[in-house]
Amino acid sequence: MLHLFYTILSYIIQPFILLMMWNRGRKQPAYRHRLAERYAYYDNDQQPVENGVLVHAASVGEVIAATPLIKAIQEKYPTLPITVTTVTPTGSAQVHSAFGNSVSHFYLPYDLPDAMTRFLDFVKPKLIIVIETELWPNLIHKAHTRDIAFVIANARLSPRSAKRYGWIKSGLAKILNKIDLIMAQDAVSAERYLNLGFHQQNLVNTGNLKFDLEINNELRNQVELTRKELNLQQRPVWITGSTHEGEEKILLEAHKQLLTRWHDLVLILVPRHPERFASVEDLLIKSELNYTKRTDKVALDANSQVLLGDTMGEMMTLYGLAQIAFVGGSLVKHGGHNPLEPIAFELPVISGVHTFNFPEVFAKLRYVKGVIEIKSEVEDLVQAVDFLLENPNACQAISQAGFSVLQENQGALKRHMALLAPYIEK
Repeated sequence: MLHLFYTILSYIIQPFILLMMWNRGRKQPAYRHRLAERYAYYDNDQQPVENGVLVHAASVGEVIAATPLIKAIQEKYPTLPITVTTVTPTGSAQVHSAFGNSVSHFYLPYDLPDAMTRFLDFVKPKLIIVIETELWPNLIHKAHTRDIAFVIANARLSPRSAKRYGWIKSGLAKILNKIDLIMAQDAVSAERYLNLGFHQQNLVNTGNLKFDLEINNELRNQVELTRKELNLQQRPVWITGSTHEGEEKILLEAHKQLLTRWHDLVLILVPRHPERFASVEDLLIKSELNYTKRTDKVALDANSQVLLGDTMGEMMTLYGLAQIAFVGGSLVKHGGHNPLEPIAFELPVISGVHTFNFPEVFAKLRYVKGVIEIKSEVEDLVQAVDFLLENPNACQAISQAGFSVLQENQGALKRHMALLAPYIEK
């Protein structure tokens, strides 16, 4: 009954979804492109290779989390076709940035029975791997009826999602138990899936793939090249990554105050969503800070105080340019973003207190004093950045404590690959 109600409702809301996509396309035109793909209609020149692995990673964060797994699969099974799906243009851009033409990429269609039938007829995968949190009842059901293995990798279930799913627990259990394997990223998420009725024998706590992040020589070379291009070799830099509405005003005011003492300090400000680039630029104009946009591809001059990171696929490169990182989504009640990306560069991390998207990661960081947590006040942020700039030994101690957490918790990728092997090699 729940599945039927969900499907009927999904059809009813389609006109509203199309209107939303069209409106969203005003700020980000890519949302108006390739709309046919969202209903699983494809051009003749779009042809994935059959009998491969389908990896669904909703947007940028999930694509980044999936990247080491996909590359490990490519390395171990070099002839295996891989198709990656996303639901956002930014996720699509991240796929192309990370993999080029080595994978096929399409948008995952809306979860309608006819669209999912066309989609599976088109891709014909032997294994579907969904990254982190995406539960699509019709996709799960269609895969089950076709005997296509369905796995959730690096599975995460937030408190909000667990509460929402709990309202429909009895009906949801039937859908969940059509999933072959859930590889939970932490004990908290594992327990939440079990509480929703998922069978324990098909659930493994593998750890978080995001701990297996490594900075390779190619990325380090790109960082140094970018540092020279931007003329940042001799200037201190702090970065605020993946920021949300309500945070930028605090960050810009903090930077203004820091400049009274650290005159050549540069802030790299990177909003989470591209559709907000213009509104954040408006805030920069009102702040009267001198700024340069990354898309302008010009070096910062002596008067430049802020670099607006308004590109896609460069987050890791921009983190590499900094000496201190603030991770966004944490001064407001968004739940925070992945602190392990700057930690991989051995940067000290500052965060707000709203980090419920990564409970175990932040618990481990707090335990070893590998993060500075602040309230949503300008003064607290100024004090934290000022302390790190003034105390290089303390800065290094915090960064190394965080880096030790990253190193000590690696191994999820190896566990994922071992559990996926029977499905890939079937």
